[in-house]
Amino acid sequence: MLPEGWKYANLGEIISHRKGHPFKSNTYKTHGTRVIRISDTTSNSIHSLNPVFIKNNGSKKLDEFTLKHGDIILTTVGSKPHLIDSMVGKAVRIPEEIDGALLNQNLVKISPNDKFIISDILFLYLKSRNFITYISDLVRGNANQVSISLKDIFTYRVLLPPLSEQKKIAAILSTWDRAIEGTEKLLTNSQQQKKALMQQLLTGKKRLPGFTGEWKKTNIGNIAKEISIRNKTRKNYPVISCTKTKGFVDSLSFFNKKVYSDDLSGYKIISRNQIGFPSNHVEEGSIGLQNLHDDAIVSPIYTVFSMEENADPLFVFAVLKTDHYRQIFAAATNSSVDRRGSLRWSAFSQIKINLPSLREQKTIASVLATADEEITALESDLSRLRQEKKALMQQLLTGKRRVTVD
Repeated sequence: MLPEGWKYANLGEIISHRKGHPFKSNTYKTHGTRVIRISDTTSNSIHSLNPVFIKNNGSKKLDEFTLKHGDIILTTVGSKPHLIDSMVGKAVRIPEEIDGALLNQNLVKISPNDKFIISDILFLYLKSRNFITYISDLVRGNANQVSISLKDIFTYRVLLPPLSEQKKIAAILSTWDRAIEGTEKLLTNSQQQKKALMQQLLTGKKRLPGFTGEWKKTNIGNIAKEISIRNKTRKNYPVISCTKTKGFVDSLSFFNKKVYSDDLSGYKIISRNQIGFPSNHVEEGSIGLQNLHDDAIVSPIYTVFSMEENADPLFVFAVLKTDHYRQIFAAATNSSVDRRGSLRWSAFSQIKINLPSLREQKTIASVLATADEEITALESDLSRLRQEKKALMQQLLTGKRRVTVD
């Protein structure tokens, strides 16, 4: 039963549209009027990593392809929707700094008919899970390039509240958007502050109060030893893997599927505060510190090592996660005699590292851990706000929860 005053409508009945212009790539310039291509779109906005422009002499013919702040554009070719950044049917709003740019082919501008729907609600429908599922069922093409017709897009059915209720729903959800945006800024600031702190503290450019004296350069092999204990007992240890940004993660929960072998007897046991990396991916920054309370296991391709008494594992791990050491690992991997491009312990252990006293190492690690706790708390807040908005939006846009209109 429909909520009172609500009705179903096809998307094509409540919007107007304009296809992008087929600009020729050989006319692109380094300055002029910007052209927005599919490759310029992200999952939520427009990036400016490699912008292209055309020389525009004020031609009236191009006016209909001009974009304004807040316009909604949709991709009609791309990948399948499980790849969010490049998916077909991806909706993006034009940010203020892109105002006045021109729309390229394979993109379409979707404009609301203000007799039926407001822009904010239209955008929410186009970003909804229901719409993405609808697109997934209709796309045509091979695995790398799929497309969808405007006819198919425009037959998507939406449930429309009255305009007065739409405006109230949009106003309510905008308060959540402001809270999310504010938390995102706090998170970005905290991440940047931690990065600056790492650059200063982990190199000795900035010393914490009470610490003096020279740092000593030594080989990793002088402060660490390789560990290779096989899981011969077949005990049911959790299987962990390394990611570029998160360090070690639980393989099953992080990837939402089993990504490891059925036979775990050859896997290596890794204990708390030991460090490990997949020998063929360390140059990408895939290195992790085991911070579980109990033992875990990793694939046989991992190199696992523990620190000697003169080195703090948290400090050493922080140093090894810096961009500087990622470059060192890449250079060592490229020069490796191993044809598979792997970095083995014999070469890894020869890499140099600068160390202060053990007490300073621990103090620096503690300062960075406090920064990590702040970042983790903000990430948790951000995730909670997004989930709460998502749940509220689902209720408001289906009429399960009604709003009071003044």
